[in-house]
Amino acid sequence: MSAAHDTAANPQPRTNTVVLGVEYDGRCFHGLQSQAGVATVQDALEQAIARVGNQSPSETRIVAAGRTDAGVHATQQVVSFAASAERTEDAWRLGITSLTPDGLGVVWCRKAPSDFSARFDATWRRYVYVIQDGSPRPIIARGVCAWAEQRLDDAAMQQAALPLIGEHDFSAFRAAACQSRSPWRCIHHLRVRRIGSFVAIDIQANAFVLRMVRNIAGTLLAVGRSTLPQDAPAELLAGRDRRQAPPTAPAQGLYLIDVGYRSIPQPPPPPPPHRGGGGRNINTPNRTTTAA
Repeated sequence: MSAAHDTAANPQPRTNTVVLGVEYDGRCFHGLQSQAGVATVQDALEQAIARVGNQSPSETRIVAAGRTDAGVHATQQVVSFAASAERTEDAWRLGITSLTPDGLGVVWCRKAPSDFSARFDATWRRYVYVIQDGSPRPIIARGVCAWAEQRLDDAAMQQAALPLIGEHDFSAFRAAACQSRSPWRCIHHLRVRRIGSFVAIDIQANAFVLRMVRNIAGTLLAVGRSTLPQDAPAELLAGRDRRQAPPTAPAQGLYLIDVGYRSIPQPPPPPPPHRGGGGRNINTPNRTTTAA
């Protein structure tokens, strides 16, 4: 029997690419990436996807837009996966959510071209780092924000952040374990704003080196506490030496809130990063990888 005849008699199942918008509470997981013996977002999603799609868990793999650490939250992580099963978008969304543990859910689902990748087709990622300051140590909110015992100088933090905007070598804000080939990244916007007793650091870039957002947050926290001068972030950036920078900010204050794409329909966006902004701040740099 010829190979062509065999293929016609036994057609290969068609593979679809499914894209999910995922929300999770970082306190419930030891990060996104699969690890033996602990609960992770990847393992929980892949097990649920396998059941909904009637496929083997060993053959189910997600690709994520951002690899979040233990304790880091997401209101809009984006993942993609290949599936041979034909399911409606609502069937995937509701079915997966019903099979995942508390603290993890699918917010939206879209079908995409077969070559779509949630990681490599992302053109930007947006994070917010949240700090409660100038108040007693939070109890109920202790796992969902960072804490500063004194009131932070958010105006100084904003001015200190400005030199980081643009394309730079972010070696000073890159974790030693980072496996990215290049420390160069492009920050599209970086804004510090106060909302009552909270300070939010809102940052969007084409991608991030490992722990870049938390390392920037740690430096801006030091400026806000007046333990570092306002020009310290610019000097650290120029010096490219992580050892000279302040400690990494705690994981619980960090949220992945949005990811930008050119090729799939997008759900309604979160509030724009700038006051008075009218739409999404979409940039389309070259495809690149991410880790934050």
